[in-house]
Amino acid sequence: MIPALSLVAVLAAAAPAMATAQPAPATQGVISYPPAYFAEQRPATALDMVQRLPGFSIDGGDDVRGFEGSAGNILIDGARPTSKTDDIEEILRRIPAALVDHIELIRGGAPGIDMQGKSVLANVVKTKGSGFQGLIALANNHVMDDGRNSSGVRLEASGQAGRGSWEGGLRYGQGIDDGAGPGRHVQLKPDGTPLVVSDIDSHGRAYQWIVTGAYETPFAGGKLKLNTRGFWNWYEFNQLDWIKFPAPALESVTYSDDEYQAEFGGRYERGLGARTNLELIGLQKLAGHDIVSPFRSAGFNGDFYLDQKTSETIGRAVLKFRLSDSLSFEAGGEGALNILESETDQLSNGVPDTLPAGDVKVTETRGEAFGKAVWKPFSALTLEGGLRYEGSSLTSEGDVALEKTLYFLKPRVAGSWAPDARSQVRFSYERVVGQLDFQDFVADSSPNNGGFAVGNPNLTPEQAWVTELAVERRFWTKGAVVLTLRHSKLTDVIDRAPIFAGSQVFDAPSNIGDGTKDELILNATLPLDALLKGAQLRGVSTWRRSEVTDPTTGEKREISGLRPLEWEAHFTHDLPQWRMNWGVDAFGAWRETSYKYNAIYTDKLKTFVILFAEWKPKPDLTVRAELNNATERGFRHTTTAYAGPRSTAPVKYVDDSDVQFGRGLYIRVRKTF
Repeated sequence: MIPALSLVAVLAAAAPAMATAQPAPATQGVISYPPAYFAEQRPATALDMVQRLPGFSIDGGDDVRGFEGSAGNILIDGARPTSKTDDIEEILRRIPAALVDHIELIRGGAPGIDMQGKSVLANVVKTKGSGFQGLIALANNHVMDDGRNSSGVRLEASGQAGRGSWEGGLRYGQGIDDGAGPGRHVQLKPDGTPLVVSDIDSHGRAYQWIVTGAYETPFAGGKLKLNTRGFWNWYEFNQLDWIKFPAPALESVTYSDDEYQAEFGGRYERGLGARTNLELIGLQKLAGHDIVSPFRSAGFNGDFYLDQKTSETIGRAVLKFRLSDSLSFEAGGEGALNILESETDQLSNGVPDTLPAGDVKVTETRGEAFGKAVWKPFSALTLEGGLRYEGSSLTSEGDVALEKTLYFLKPRVAGSWAPDARSQVRFSYERVVGQLDFQDFVADSSPNNGGFAVGNPNLTPEQAWVTELAVERRFWTKGAVVLTLRHSKLTDVIDRAPIFAGSQVFDAPSNIGDGTKDELILNATLPLDALLKGAQLRGVSTWRRSEVTDPTTGEKREISGLRPLEWEAHFTHDLPQWRMNWGVDAFGAWRETSYKYNAIYTDKLKTFVILFAEWKPKPDLTVRAELNNATERGFRHTTTAYAGPRSTAPVKYVDDSDVQFGRGLYIRVRKTF
């Protein structure tokens, strides 16, 4: 990313005029990209096309309860996908490129468009009345260092049925956890003297089924779309720790998670006159997972069990009114019922442990009313204002009994200014209120996140006043640079703190006070035709700084789990004369640190590099080959454990494991019909 940006000035002066299809001129902040714009790439799906939009990165939305706050930055035919569990990239992957009429890049808002709190949206507009379309894809990933294979198959079809249209899909896949593998493990005294030296042999694998279906038809003077999705995933992790010092020994841990999801949704839209539109949405989601994790060693046996079920029911109504081409209004509300039932058990050498919040049922009734307006006083300026009022009632039964009612007012103002056809400045100021994570309410365990943690139902949602400023500059035909600065002033930060239960001390999620978070985001698309015709470099990088007061030491530190730096870069070279393209994808190294009252956990993942080539001998046939993890990156987990609270106790030991994972060869054959 960063080296590429230093080339902008040089290439801007040297680049010849592009002989490729031009996007339509921006109209009220909307740029339209026809299929011809992507012709040299020969895309197979809508995902291939969206990933080539200059200066745009896909945001899949937030995994939160309710519908209003979970939006991503993708629209399909002007509307958000109704599903909450279906990944947006999977939805785009199911739309053949031949069925895309054009893609609109909506920057900074426009009258009649609900931006859902995003500064930029991509709207995929499909062709109408298409006939039968089908797809079959077969894939296999081969891990070179140990010979394991993971295969997958995808079947999809869509077509017309009377006045309506339908689509369905079936996918089966196996996955290999690239955060597990062989490696070294050491445990050191504070002075560096070894306490334990061992070799690690770990493996993780998943098996997954996904079924999707949708039907859309005219109904009662409007349009009705029904969708469903079923998901089942079984994941197993096994680790053997062969201890060599101080004496030969063997420790083992196994972690298995049997997870399912089922979702049923519907959206009804109807015009109520030339300027007014009504939208109704209903959604039902069921989910659950069953975790079993035994630990075995010469001196201690531990067993962990978690049985958890959740459900969510959502109803939503929105009324949209467009007064003119420059002014529109929207008002609506939604209600949601969420239920979590969780039972946690832990045994130490066969004796049950006492766990705070081990057996809990949480019920949440949530409601939200909102109003929004978008005004374009003149062609270069768009203004947006909105107000949301949220109320929720939570009750907890079981080990912890409590009732809590919460109300929050969430205003938002935003706008965009385009001083010329290639530039835009976007700004926003809003109050963001997080949701209480039900997983924080219950006891949990994982072999990779620092072990066991108790639950804490008595939490308050984290709140933030968020200020954002973005500057965008487009150049040539396919070049763009977007720089975004975001500042969050936080209240009731949720992090980790000690919880006292009699003579015992546990670590749990807690509200620890106020804090700040600052982010600098750079998104760039750089055509390289001046150096190599048909080549392009795209990337996004986020620098993040946070500060909060540690509840144990009273000192300032970063917020647990926030990565100071994340980046990814993608080089592609289209060779239309050979009906192929090739490239390199790089996903940058990151560090993530979590703080407990008696330990600090640091995870580091090194840069992941993919080399790929894709050949399209026929319009309906695609062959793709990838060399995954070309640099053989590894995963490192370090624990600094203290003899007691970090404020008073010395370091007891430092535990470090460095796991390596080999290269993989991935082959996929995709046939449409």
